[in-house]
Amino acid sequence: MKRPELIARFLIVTGILLAVGAPLFLWARTPLIHARMAEDGGWNPDIIQAQVGKPLHLKITSDDVVHGFAVGQMDMQSVDILPGKVTDITLNFDKPGIYTFYCTRWCGLNHWRMRGTIEVSGSPLDPEPVSPPLYVSLDLDLDAPHEAPLIPADQPSAINGQPLTATNSITLSREDYLTHSPYDVFTELKNTSLTEEQRWDVVAYIWQSNTTSVSFANGKELYAQNCAACHGENGAGDGVFADDLAIAGESSMQSMEGAMDMVMQSPVDFTDPHRMLGASPALLQGKILRGGMGTGMPMWGSIFTEEQIWDLIAYIYSFQFEYQN
Repeated sequence: MKRPELIARFLIVTGILLAVGAPLFLWARTPLIHARMAEDGGWNPDIIQAQVGKPLHLKITSDDVVHGFAVGQMDMQSVDILPGKVTDITLNFDKPGIYTFYCTRWCGLNHWRMRGTIEVSGSPLDPEPVSPPLYVSLDLDLDAPHEAPLIPADQPSAINGQPLTATNSITLSREDYLTHSPYDVFTELKNTSLTEEQRWDVVAYIWQSNTTSVSFANGKELYAQNCAACHGENGAGDGVFADDLAIAGESSMQSMEGAMDMVMQSPVDFTDPHRMLGASPALLQGKILRGGMGTGMPMWGSIFTEEQIWDLIAYIYSFQFEYQN
């Protein structure tokens, strides 16, 4: 065999080995992340390092039940993590920060505690200005009582409110919608010729007109995935985990043991008109971002984007109002 031919064969074989072996080498060096129910440890490891502009390859497996994996504030579909199987995921980050990854499956009572962080270092590829959340700008006290002193006798109807709003030339800016409760707006309509029932119908229409069909559908999906397990599919605070949360809370109050259990309380009832009609969207934004301190309600600020939170809030109000389909 002549020397040029020998060199050519050597280069071809070397290329094949690199093409096949390099991915296998990198895959083998990627650490395996284990997912377990929160009571048994949650994610392990639960802190991961990454760099802006460099793909992050993850291998994840479940040691018990089916879990889901997603990263908050990222445009990605959740991925199921199956027991005994390894799932490969590749993530890309365009700005530094601490990202929260979490379980998207209702895997147990402490499902929402299955969270970990990805610490991303480097310079942002596309810097964006940062502004405080609206509830912070308004300096709202999230824990102050906000119940509406007067509620409608029947569920207000956006369908009935639409012609009344047009006939009486009633308008409300987006800013006023975000910063006022339904009861505030109902009160401001007292100088019109409308009856109390009609004023509530106008409020229902205004609240519906501040969302779109796409945003409303997104809020409904977010609610079903992240809130219904505790608050119930119909918002009545009777989700599949509600009884267990109440029992855990009562037990901890009697025994005074376990800080984790002590903070658990029954989920909020979104069908309660006193509570919901007295709450502005900005107030609900704060409660979702921060979580319910002392109640067991987790903070969602690291999970949802601002747009997702407004979509979710628009859907939550639908438990109070009759909207057009």
